[in-house]
Amino acid sequence: MNQKILIIVNDTPYGNEKAYNAFRLAIQLGKDHHNVEVRVFLMADAANCAIPNQVTPNGYYNIERMIKLILSKGAKVKICGSCAEARGLKNLQLIEDTELSTMAELTNWVVDSDKVITF
Repeated sequence: MNQKILIIVNDTPYGNEKAYNAFRLAIQLGKDHHNVEVRVFLMADAANCAIPNQVTPNGYYNIERMIKLILSKGAKVKICGSCAEARGLKNLQLIEDTELSTMAELTNWVVDSDKVITF
């Protein structure tokens, strides 16, 4: 049976390293633990992490590339729909294979997960 780990991110993609460290953890879990199902839920200002076409200076981490790597390892990435709407993101294109979600789905993920980690 696969272990399920939920990572909840609440902070901006840039300006501090919370999202960066959350995504580093998700990437490492995907690399080292193939029996782990990784789920990432973006809330509050972390909804901005799902905006495509991010441009960062050379040598600086790029959240979009990190999310795409997480997705390529089989993780699921969902965005709080009301958080996205409050930030004007609800009708924008988001990073491919991410999806808007609900508080009800987050609560189901919390109950269904073996571990929940917040950033």
